[in-house]
Amino acid sequence: MPEAIVTLKKGQGRLLKAGGAWVFDNEIAGISGSFLNGDIVCVQDFDGYPMGRGVINMNSKIRVRMLTRKGSAMIDDEFLRGRLMDAWSYRKSIVDTGCCRIVFGDADFLPGITIDKYGDILVIESLSLGMDRLKMKILDILVEILAEDGIVIRGIYERSDAKERLKEGMERKKGFIGEPFDTLVPITENGVRYLVDVAEGQKTGFFLDQKYNRKACGKLCRGKKVLDCFTHTGSFALNAALAGAESVLAVDASASALSMAERNAALNGFSFSEDAGDGWMRNEKGTCLRFMEADLLELLPEMAAGDERYDVVILDPPAFAKSRQNVKSAVKGYRKINAAGMRITRDGGFLMTCTCSHFMTRELFEKMLLEASREAHVRLRQIEARAQAPDHPILWSAEESSYLKFYIFQIVHER
Repeated sequence: MPEAIVTLKKGQGRLLKAGGAWVFDNEIAGISGSFLNGDIVCVQDFDGYPMGRGVINMNSKIRVRMLTRKGSAMIDDEFLRGRLMDAWSYRKSIVDTGCCRIVFGDADFLPGITIDKYGDILVIESLSLGMDRLKMKILDILVEILAEDGIVIRGIYERSDAKERLKEGMERKKGFIGEPFDTLVPITENGVRYLVDVAEGQKTGFFLDQKYNRKACGKLCRGKKVLDCFTHTGSFALNAALAGAESVLAVDASASALSMAERNAALNGFSFSEDAGDGWMRNEKGTCLRFMEADLLELLPEMAAGDERYDVVILDPPAFAKSRQNVKSAVKGYRKINAAGMRITRDGGFLMTCTCSHFMTRELFEKMLLEASREAHVRLRQIEARAQAPDHPILWSAEESSYLKFYIFQIVHER
């Protein structure tokens, strides 16, 4: 059966023509031919000029997610193998592939699909109906590609439980694909050991995108008194502690996350010590580490009003801006915690702060930081402006692929 043809309205498809991969519902003049949601369709401009091929879903405002700009390309096993070979080759060139993101949706020209590798375990997230129908082929081919490099995949877990699936008319789901395995998966990143809970952890189990930001953080923490806010399972705290910090206080609101953080600390040679104080852990090098449960939106202003100060403060909050509609309220939240974090940082100390929302643009985040510094009566001396790890590539024509903004500042008090 011939594929359906999607025709754009005159003057529409600006995102697509600028290099993007989405066609929205209000850009379409008409659709000729029969199709089912999730089918591959041809896309053409108003005058019949071919724009490429993609997967269609009438349940979504993103009507078509483009797979290729080549109208003659066949979306078959060979096509998918080429996409996956390109993705894997790229990762081998730029990151440690022991644990990494192998597929990052539109940035790897496989829209709606994320695949993370934790040692010999793969975790897949599928958020697009059309790609959901191809996911088993994609996984089979990827396992073959990895095997060619001597990597034997022991198990695969699906974490397609995000709310975005509902917008595509799909149910949220998670579970084993193939044989079951222990879902607490051991990994090592930057020399730090972790247990990743691929079944119940955030996203696919671990925030791989902060890999090199954690490493950059560690080198500034030697001999320092560190406060790690929104620590989750302790990744920034452990990078700071193992880099030789004098002490690290790591805070989060989640008791279950903190329990995992303590397990991760134990994997890295920390144990509870009476000499270190109540609730504190210590390693053989004398670094003290404590995990504390608290609501940081309340705790940070209280700490700022007190006298205790830190050499290094790390702010890694969840995404406050989850949609364009709540950006304004998100800015207030970010400003509140950043102003407090700046006050808590001693003169000459270091602040590391970030946002993981692509709706919070770099320009808007920097404007907020400047406002927070004025509120805190400090000056910001920028050391680095960073982004997500390169295994989460930023495709300049795909705005949503640029989401993590990470800054390292020296805090300078008014002079």
